[in-house]
Amino acid sequence: MELTERKKKILRAVVESFVQNAEPVGSKAIAQSTDLDVSSATIRNEMAELTSMGYLEQPHTSAGRIPSAKGYRLYVNELMDDYKLSMQETERINSALNMKMQALDRVIDEAGKVVAKLTQYPAFALTAAPEKVTIQRYDLLLVEEKSFISVVMTDTNVVRNKLFRLADDLSESQLQMLGTLLNTGFTALSPEELKTKLAQAARHAAPEAYSLIEMVVSFAVEVLEELGQRSIHTAGLAHLLDHPEYQSLEKAQPLMTLLSEADFGPLPARIDGSVGTDIVIGPENVNEALKDSSVVMASYDLGDGMKGLIGVVGPTRMDYAKISARLAYVAQELSGLFKPGAGSLPPGSGTKE
Repeated sequence: MELTERKKKILRAVVESFVQNAEPVGSKAIAQSTDLDVSSATIRNEMAELTSMGYLEQPHTSAGRIPSAKGYRLYVNELMDDYKLSMQETERINSALNMKMQALDRVIDEAGKVVAKLTQYPAFALTAAPEKVTIQRYDLLLVEEKSFISVVMTDTNVVRNKLFRLADDLSESQLQMLGTLLNTGFTALSPEELKTKLAQAARHAAPEAYSLIEMVVSFAVEVLEELGQRSIHTAGLAHLLDHPEYQSLEKAQPLMTLLSEADFGPLPARIDGSVGTDIVIGPENVNEALKDSSVVMASYDLGDGMKGLIGVVGPTRMDYAKISARLAYVAQELSGLFKPGAGSLPPGSGTKE
């Protein structure tokens, strides 16, 4: 059966009404809210056909219709309008994210809180390092005779340093020799390869020299293992209970457990820093706890090989256009915030409400 323009208008009206009111939509409401010059009876027949085609569902015999996952998918792909952020929305996002000098984890955590507050849905934000990060260079700086600072720089330009205190004196020449040894034999290696190389050094180096090598290389391994971990932040879990779909404990508990454990399993989008958003509706989700919910995500690129996703989880009757626009903007600003030479975020450019 062909999906005519009239059927598409009716489907769009049903989706947008259900998004706003969380109540099944009847033919009379559609007739009042659209410019369709047809009777309620005609609209009722069209809604019955949309139901038989799988785009709408009828929760009760006498009730109106609600969108199905198939109906939401058609709406997202073809029917929804782009949502333009207002000046107030862009200013609120910019103000909350303008923390360039603070630690990355805190920025990502704050971004998740901003999204949860803006959308009134639980939000998640995560970052992932490249598949392989290695140490590119070691710099050793003598502080005084019994202490030195080790500075390690990765091939993704991440720099970490640590102060080491020693029981015995250390000369500048000894420190230079140690730096040469480390830069010659302990760069461009994975954490496991560094450990193997360290074990080899234990068999051949003098005890005093090995003690210094072991200090610095162990620190380098810690840095690489830290950078290799996926960081996940969640915010606004309580917002889930604000929506009628999750007021039943049976419906809410599996999803809240999934979000609180910050373990999403195989996410339905790659962390690749690509432009745009990804919308996964109901049964399209891989995780069983998400089968009756939708996930909207946008990816960002922090530079230096660090990429991530920011998104929300909620009922299938989300306002996909508005949420996609907000997430895309946050992801864009996160990407711009950490670009080399980036300063403060640009002012909002939306229209005033």
